[in-house]
Amino acid sequence: MKVIASSIRKGNIIEQDGRLYVVLSAENIHPGKGTPVSQIEMRRIGDGVKVSERYKTTDQVEKATVEDHNYNYLYEDGDGFHFMNAENYDQVQVSKETVGSAAPYLQENMTVKLSMHEGNPVAIQLPQRVTLEVVDTEPVTKGQTASSSYKPAMLSNGVRTGVPPHVSTGTRIVVMTEDGSYVERAKD
Repeated sequence: MKVIASSIRKGNIIEQDGRLYVVLSAENIHPGKGTPVSQIEMRRIGDGVKVSERYKTTDQVEKATVEDHNYNYLYEDGDGFHFMNAENYDQVQVSKETVGSAAPYLQENMTVKLSMHEGNPVAIQLPQRVTLEVVDTEPVTKGQTASSSYKPAMLSNGVRTGVPPHVSTGTRIVVMTEDGSYVERAKD
């Protein structure tokens, strides 16, 4: 299906030279003079090579046909990550390259959206937020309650992030899966 380059968004799957690419970022640039362009960063699905392309915003780009389905995360082993379709109980294995930087945020029974192309998983979309526990951070400094300064913390999934001074070790917090940034203290 052909679409104009300016309509491509992050997470889309596009086909170029007979190969599939997942879009990592898409930005439309409108210079003062000259032609507006779409700067698209993408990763080749077969081997994980990153490519950056510039198109005129009116250029036609081939968008691959993908179906999005909800899957529950089961476990990880040497071959990759295993998911199950909640509707028909089909299990699918996803390679470490496809999961990429999302891997630390996967939690047992988490529902994710897998984009399937001709029966093969080509992209994964996590929930926007995930709750994790702070396993290591500096002690709380008495009287330091302003949340303008963040201190480093290690989360239970091995990711480092910045948290407000009042957050102590053992606190459960909500973080954004896109970049691991602190959102709020968990309500549970």
